[in-house]
Amino acid sequence: MKVLVVDDSQAMRNIIKAGLKKMGVFDEIVEAENGKVALEKLKEQGPFDLVLLDWYMPEMEGYDCLVKIRENANWNDVKVMMVTTENQQENIIRAVMAGANEYLMKPFTPEMLQEKISMLLGL
Repeated sequence: MKVLVVDDSQAMRNIIKAGLKKMGVFDEIVEAENGKVALEKLKEQGPFDLVLLDWYMPEMEGYDCLVKIRENANWNDVKVMMVTTENQQENIIRAVMAGANEYLMKPFTPEMLQEKISMLLGL
């Protein structure tokens, strides 16, 4: 399986990658520092099984990236999980309505990350 980790924080990408590696189900983990780069990687390196998407990033925020992902029929099968500090209920609902499959609040434990991904991907 192939996953795209999108977060402007290298430290957070490293934390997420460590959790993903522990799961042992991802053959490839690709990183992007914002939504704009994420869309380029989806086009150039796809298909991806899963995109883990931060909300607040420079260039293009996660919500805008999510909308663009869901506008592209080629990416209909991609599961998207928002991984963010954004905890306003209206924004969580907005993200789910825009096509997010799951939502994980920062800070989180590796176990929380793995549990959400396992549930989302049916592992």
